[in-house]
Amino acid sequence: MKITDIKTFIIDAFRTNWTFLKVETDEGLYGWGEASLGTQEKALSGCVEDLKRLILGRDPREIERMYFEVYRDIYWKGGPVLMSAISGIEMAMWDITGKFFNAPVYALMGGKMRDSVRMYANAWFVGARTPEEFAKAARKAVGLGVTALKWDPFGKAHMTLGTREMTRASAIVGAVREAVGPEIDLLIECHGRFNACTALQIAHELQQYKVMLMEEPCPPDNLAVLAEIHAKSPVPIAAGERVYTKFGFDDLFARNAVDIAQPDIFHCGGMFEAKKIAAMAEAKHIPVSFHNPSGPVSNAAILQLAACTPNFLIHEIMLTDGTFRKRITDECVEFDKGFIRIPDAPGLGIEVNESVLAEYPYYPRNLRHYTGAVTDIRAKGDAICYFKGMEHEIF
Repeated sequence: MKITDIKTFIIDAFRTNWTFLKVETDEGLYGWGEASLGTQEKALSGCVEDLKRLILGRDPREIERMYFEVYRDIYWKGGPVLMSAISGIEMAMWDITGKFFNAPVYALMGGKMRDSVRMYANAWFVGARTPEEFAKAARKAVGLGVTALKWDPFGKAHMTLGTREMTRASAIVGAVREAVGPEIDLLIECHGRFNACTALQIAHELQQYKVMLMEEPCPPDNLAVLAEIHAKSPVPIAAGERVYTKFGFDDLFARNAVDIAQPDIFHCGGMFEAKKIAAMAEAKHIPVSFHNPSGPVSNAAILQLAACTPNFLIHEIMLTDGTFRKRITDECVEFDKGFIRIPDAPGLGIEVNESVLAEYPYYPRNLRHYTGAVTDIRAKGDAICYFKGMEHEIF
């Protein structure tokens, strides 16, 4: 069996763009991967075209060999565009391999550790601005059975927070804590925006709310600063979504920079590279939570990894991705009391409706972290929970 083509599909997902990759073979089997980068999508699709001359003609079941040789033969190592392209192709190869052996990917990576995984909700806060609005949205999410919530309460801040901004952010977190009670976990997203001094001020302020973690408190381009924050923070520190390959994570772990590692499987090098990174973390007794603010193919792949990773902690999921998510794939998220069941279908267990993708053409979108519009994820009336049996809950 040989790879005959790699197709790229970029679709508008309203808050960002999703990039799906389809790897086809001469025996009719094909696999889906995801390489959603959020920005630089055109560069990503161009990189996939460049990589074809290194990948076409290969056996799609020789995943380790493909990754090793392609990464070896590329002169410029790492970076989001190259690693996302490789990761998406690698993911699709796992999908093909699972289908070939009629087995879910987790069965090819050591077998199940668990039948379901605990999840935390992102995008539950659509349109919220005030503490009262965040509290109201949090109560609705918890009412569905969600037991952990993540969000960014820091508005337009960059590097520093003034007294008024800190007071407002603290009031938002406090309102959510009061609304949901002491047993719901709160995860605070910083989007890599603060210097060490400000990050530590935030950590000390958040301590009173007993937060589960503070995510990516500083920019990812200086791991020494992250290590300093980690050493002094009174709350757990999570990071890693913008760290690439096992080599980057070796540095992260050597610096003792995190309490929770967050590799992104479609940026770090793919599913097997993420599995290796998780093993490196396990050797240091560090749990992993694979970064997952993207589309349904990514979600399916991470659930496969979560099933077979001993030190897996908790699964991120976008709670309100709209009705279009169910139109473009046959994804079925089975949610019960804060947990999501691991699918058992062959490969990644998901099929993409290729004929529908053209209805959501690429639209250039910029990041909203510094505009204060982080909560503007959906237009009013389109924030719909897509879990099985809960498709009509509006947030």
